[in-house]
Amino acid sequence: MTECAAISIPESDALTSEFLRLCSKNDLSVSPEFAERCVQHLLLVLEVNKTTNLTRITDLHEALVLHIFDSLTLLPYLCAAPDGPCLDMGTGAGFPGIPLCLCSDRHFTLLDSVGKKVHAVSSFIESLGLASRCEAVQDRVESFAASHPGSYAAVTARAMSSLPVLVEYAAPLLISGGYLIVSKGNPACDELDHGDHAAKICGLRLVNQSSLELPLDLGHREILVYERYAKPRVVLPRAVGAAKKSPLG
Repeated sequence: MTECAAISIPESDALTSEFLRLCSKNDLSVSPEFAERCVQHLLLVLEVNKTTNLTRITDLHEALVLHIFDSLTLLPYLCAAPDGPCLDMGTGAGFPGIPLCLCSDRHFTLLDSVGKKVHAVSSFIESLGLASRCEAVQDRVESFAASHPGSYAAVTARAMSSLPVLVEYAAPLLISGGYLIVSKGNPACDELDHGDHAAKICGLRLVNQSSLELPLDLGHREILVYERYAKPRVVLPRAVGAAKKSPLG
């Protein structure tokens, strides 16, 4: 395991430079200031990870790709979403929510059902000076959607659940015209088809699908963007757990 506590300022600067090179080679535009703050977030995550299980990815060079770069691949789609606040479902250690918040002017709610993760993410938000436009909340998505209907211009999700479940979770949270932006590894054709079917039931439609290969041969990504264009055909949110037990797709 890489010991981030031993990282000096010059070494941190070297990681930032490495990340900027990765971005430049892969057509991802990030300013040096934002890259530095994203690296700071990563180092905070790896420090807390020594005592609280937040991530299995502890190699710094792989983490630059699998945490920061992977998160920021969603940035162009976020920028295309309507104006308004955003929600990151199943935020874990704050990915992709914190990098997206750092590199945009959006207000973010980072949602997770695990208390220790939310506590850690709250500390990262404070350390990074994001408290004025970013908060971490502990709740189940269904419960949160019931109290925050139609509140978000964009909802993001990365490696959280299957497409039908994500579509159902996001639909009641989105404003009309709002975007669900999802990053998946290699979704099977069946999952894509079931996601489309669930989307029709939930008043969403697929408006963009893009493929990319992560740097350093660290994996494939499919980025899917769904737009809320109509009211759901069923009452949403359903009871906690219903989406996973009986997917609409």
